Amino acid sequence: MYVELPYDTEPQIQLKLQSARQAFEKWRRTPLQDRIAVIREGLSYFEAHRDQIAEEISSQMGKPIAQSHNEFGGFFERANTMLEIAPQALESDLLPPLEGFYRRIDREPLGVVLDIAAWNYPLLIAVNVIVPALAAGNSVLIKHSAKTPLCGVHFEKAFGGQVPGLVQNLILNHKQTLKIIRTRALDHVVFTGSVPGGREVYRAVAECLIAAGLELGGKDPAYVAEDADLAFATANIVDGGCYNAGQSCCAIERVYVHRKHYDAFIDQARQVMSTYRLGDPLDKTVTMGPLATSTTIQLLDAQIRSAQDQGARMVLGGKRMDQSPGNFYLPTLLVDVPNDADIMQEENFGPVLPVCPVENDAKALKMMNASRYGLTASVWTSDRRRAEWFASRLNTGTVYQNRCDYLDPALPWTGVGESGFGVSLSRYGFHHLTRCKSIHFRTGPIQG
Repeated sequence: MYVELPYDTEPQIQLKLQSARQAFEKWRRTPLQDRIAVIREGLSYFEAHRDQIAEEISSQMGKPIAQSHNEFGGFFERANTMLEIAPQALESDLLPPLEGFYRRIDREPLGVVLDIAAWNYPLLIAVNVIVPALAAGNSVLIKHSAKTPLCGVHFEKAFGGQVPGLVQNLILNHKQTLKIIRTRALDHVVFTGSVPGGREVYRAVAECLIAAGLELGGKDPAYVAEDADLAFATANIVDGGCYNAGQSCCAIERVYVHRKHYDAFIDQARQVMSTYRLGDPLDKTVTMGPLATSTTIQLLDAQIRSAQDQGARMVLGGKRMDQSPGNFYLPTLLVDVPNDADIMQEENFGPVLPVCPVENDAKALKMMNASRYGLTASVWTSDRRRAEWFASRLNTGTVYQNRCDYLDPALPWTGVGESGFGVSLSRYGFHHLTRCKSIHFRTGPIQG
């Protein structure tokens, strides 16, 4: 055990809810540029404590220390982008003149926002919500995962220390979390996690008739087209499937390869996946850490066995690392996998690439869309027209050409189907954390 923190008591929870409401009433009246200045000061805390936080992340959830440090790059990119676009995104919309009337649309903060953050990218997932929520004038309660509780502590220190109650950390169990949602003391809830967890949160939110954003599961596909740069595609797809031991929201979890490249892709992917070095996450030479839970190993084993029973062939890995004291799972390459196999349909959050050959673009599209999830999809092709053809037909929130497993903060992050709903990042993310208010004034003479 790395750290143990006590759950909040009921009096502590109630005090935090009251403080969040009080902070909101003051914060919403603070001019935007002053809010941005406070947020930037909070961000400086993370820069000052970068080494400490990175080591804590690796120690808590097993991410290699180099990848924990890398998380800060995306953290600051997202935070700074959202602050840069905030003035325009939150600006009132003045409607064209209408004789005798003045009309305007304002964007107002929602109130107290609860962010239920996930452990796999404990800084990135939280900052997606916290920075734009604060910029928009909301106060924030963060309930971080039990696997990464110290990250919530740092967010409170960074932002809550400047304005009391503005950002507060909640340490809650599952039952407590659902209870505070049902208290009607919140105005918005954002949840990042599993589909079953999202359903529970959504049911609780529905009872109170408040808004929610849900980022749930994914089974993100990649397609290597006939004209792809094979070496480039292979290296990036392997990285997209194995980075953070496959525990990424938009990790590549199924691969479709044009017959022309199929054998070569398998050979190149095997070579790349063989280079990973598993071990102590605090060792700077390690490139893959353990899985965060042992249940993931059981799920991977079951999915792989089932796929093999359906004719899939193991090329590499497919098991726990021998004589390993932790939840280390070998990078796994599974080929000739039927598209209806569980490993092609069910999220697993592990370093496994299941690969299926396809004859043409049309068959690739059909297989890529044969999923109840829709977070991202990547098309590896040198032809922009081909990429656009797929983009207009794929049922997913984001379509990449020659890229994967990356969030551009200038673009909305959203999902289709059981990948959830709502929007984070971009100017549309601010729309999700504010409400419209219509201003309609009569300016002409009142005639009785």
